[in-house]
Amino acid sequence: MPSSPKILFLSVSAGAGHTRAADALKEATLLLDPKAEVRHLDVMDHVPSTFRKIYTDYYIKLVTRHPAIWGMLYQASSEAPPDAMSQKLRRAVERLSSRPLRGAIDAFAPDAIVCTHFLPAELLMREIGKSRLGVPVFVQITDFDLHRMWVIPRMTGFFAGNEEVAFRLRAHGVEAAHIHVTGIPIMPAFAQSHDRAACAMAFGLDPARRTYLLMGGGAGLGVAPLAKRLAAIDSELQLVVLAGRNKPVLEDLQAAAAGQPGRLFPLGFTNEVPRLMAAADLVITKPGGLSTSECLAMGVPMLLSAPIPGQEERNADYLLENGAAMKAIDEVGLDYHIALLKAEPQRLEAMRRNARALGRPRAGEDAMKIVLEKTAIV
Repeated sequence: MPSSPKILFLSVSAGAGHTRAADALKEATLLLDPKAEVRHLDVMDHVPSTFRKIYTDYYIKLVTRHPAIWGMLYQASSEAPPDAMSQKLRRAVERLSSRPLRGAIDAFAPDAIVCTHFLPAELLMREIGKSRLGVPVFVQITDFDLHRMWVIPRMTGFFAGNEEVAFRLRAHGVEAAHIHVTGIPIMPAFAQSHDRAACAMAFGLDPARRTYLLMGGGAGLGVAPLAKRLAAIDSELQLVVLAGRNKPVLEDLQAAAAGQPGRLFPLGFTNEVPRLMAAADLVITKPGGLSTSECLAMGVPMLLSAPIPGQEERNADYLLENGAAMKAIDEVGLDYHIALLKAEPQRLEAMRRNARALGRPRAGEDAMKIVLEKTAIV
């Protein structure tokens, strides 16, 4: 390996998690080796616009508007064997649509490649099989569940979020030596220690009052009605609401906050999530792999709101099973859990301990140490 390794990260912008995982691994690489040359490519920047629209926009519309249909598709595609006609057709369409990606890879000439989505890994599997690619390729799984599409031959290594994912990889025939339980990678800021009181005061919050953080993802979907409901059912609560890049939602929340000063704190897109989590007693969120891994790393308990069928439900199951979260399946369930946690704050403390025990704040560094070591050998 050259003195300054070249590491390429490949993600797919179907939801934010895969992209955020690649960014976290990229930052971890630079912490381990500041001289490393790193590059992150979104596969969707190297495909025709029609394919990109179907793969990303259609996915987001499906999971938000028709979650039950998405759940059925998730299960059916996970159960389909790799040699099923549907899977062969899917891979053929993907290969034809992503040919320009190979040119971008060749132009960078990496020493190793890490994929945070199964699509680029499947494409590279074919390249390796035809002896057109000779560098190690790794796969970072970004949920606490294993969908069969992540089980890809000819990969140098797999990074799993927990022991069950590793177990399932072995059950699908992946050699144990190729599997590493490192966790789901998050940005280094979530591994730092933060003073709760200082973080609270930095955002105009009272450190002595109960503070909940409501996260709606980059699109800020569904947070406005949820925030207003939470403010109505608990008059003692300080509620920080992240509206992401959704300007209309942010403006709506700002108008609502003006009528109840000191209670509702709406924010748009921010890089201050670690400090906001440090100031929070509870995070209310959908159970994405990255968001929940950030909470675990910070030791913050979670109330999971209406997970979509498929990977989010599996993530929720893992967190509930390990006592780091509760789940509200609807508005009535939300009311119940908010009242319960207010009446029995010891439940929050128990979830906090369990979350911290599950957290892997240095998952990115642990994965990239393996990548750099394997790259040095190749």
